[in-house]
Amino acid sequence: MAIEKILGIETEYGIAGGPENDPILASSLVVTAYARLQQYLIKWDFEAEHPEIDARGVRGHLQFAPIVEKTVANTVLTNGARLYVDHAHPEYSAPECRTPLQATLYDVAGEEIMLEAQKAANSSLDENDHITLYKNNSDGKGNSYGTHENFLVSREVPFDDIVRAMVPHFVSRQLLFGAGKVGAETEWGGREPGEFQLSQRSEFFEEIVGLETTMKRPIVNTRDEPHADAERFRRLHVINGDANMSQVATFVKLGSTALLLAALEEFGPTVFPSPPAAPVRAMRAYAQDLSWVHSGLSTVFVEDENGMRVSSWEYQDQLWQLAQHFVDQTGGVAVAEAQEITLIMEQWRELLDGIANNPDVVSDRIDWLAKYRMIIGFQERHDLTPLSPRLGAIALQYHDLRPEKSLAQRAGLIRLCELIEVRNAMHEPPADTRAYFRGECVRRFPENISSANWDSVVFDLEDGALHRVPMMDPTRGTKDLTEKLFDESATAEEFLERLNR
Repeated sequence: MAIEKILGIETEYGIAGGPENDPILASSLVVTAYARLQQYLIKWDFEAEHPEIDARGVRGHLQFAPIVEKTVANTVLTNGARLYVDHAHPEYSAPECRTPLQATLYDVAGEEIMLEAQKAANSSLDENDHITLYKNNSDGKGNSYGTHENFLVSREVPFDDIVRAMVPHFVSRQLLFGAGKVGAETEWGGREPGEFQLSQRSEFFEEIVGLETTMKRPIVNTRDEPHADAERFRRLHVINGDANMSQVATFVKLGSTALLLAALEEFGPTVFPSPPAAPVRAMRAYAQDLSWVHSGLSTVFVEDENGMRVSSWEYQDQLWQLAQHFVDQTGGVAVAEAQEITLIMEQWRELLDGIANNPDVVSDRIDWLAKYRMIIGFQERHDLTPLSPRLGAIALQYHDLRPEKSLAQRAGLIRLCELIEVRNAMHEPPADTRAYFRGECVRRFPENISSANWDSVVFDLEDGALHRVPMMDPTRGTKDLTEKLFDESATAEEFLERLNR
């Protein structure tokens, strides 16, 4: 039986500028500047961080020992999110959300938070050292950074079943949710430097299954950190997606993946399409398939394990049919309420039909298509060759967070989230997951919190001991369950006393 699909997105932002063009220093300045705006810096509790644990039941499969960066800038926000420096990038990890639309809202709130953080950091810097942030996934020099999705999955589902079921989706969904880029950055395939790819990330993947996230990236990541009760839950850590500027793309990406995972829990893996015989090769091949903008028909097919030739569109169509069957049978309540489920399925279908029949109709929702139209238009107006570096600059400017510079802001992309909702989500946590508990603790008792993480908050009452409050079920700690406790407690001491009762 399908369980509630608690979900969320973590995004590492591209960064340029800063003192001495040092990305680590610049990232730290961005995070600490926002923490000063919030007037607190809540430490992250690393006790539950175990990136070396593999869902296949083994340890030690990382190529390099994991670096747990405990000394970098790091804070927890009142909306339940985490803001910190991940390697050489500022990262916003959105709070746990109950539905794809809510997760989209908090992802968009992350954009606004990062923009405010950028402005705050630049206010104390010389103009020549100003920092610019980009919501993208590669720097054009061979370095890729992630946009990772997280989904709550039942521990009863064998991990091999997740791989078998989800690989067709993960290799083909870039057709609808890829962010697009100019040129290639790896040596995997003899492509011309100026060619356009549907996805920013696909060429960086080298394995089907694995534990790495920065080296030899796998299509299905095996990191087994549920940040919850490990006997009941998995957290599927999805690392193969792009950062979307299109809110519709983010929403349908999350919604389609959540529905398919719920369908897997409900029906098992045998109802899913046969995976490609060579998934990594298929993912890269689909990223090159620009035939959609010319004919509306694919010219790129890969062989599946049954010997059938399948396009990315055909995979997505089969998966849409499966998700629709799941919705017909269950209502899709594990993912969202009926109205939102209808929106997911309608938008997913419209994207599929549009890309096949009239791509212009969906260029207001598909990032790579909107970006491609801009690049081709610019190239033709200025009589540029495909190798012109100006086209790469245009592609990057699509992801600029600054409204006056961002080309995504001029692409006519459909917005799902109202500005007032986004502003509220920057400061207020989701009401229907444990993120509410974390965010409210930070808002009400910042001076009494020693540290926090996804599954606990640690209080320091200056009584000689630390008091850890575990949150091992992401579906609890909600506003309905805890608001009264917060309202009746004037101090952290009173709060913990009432909680202990």
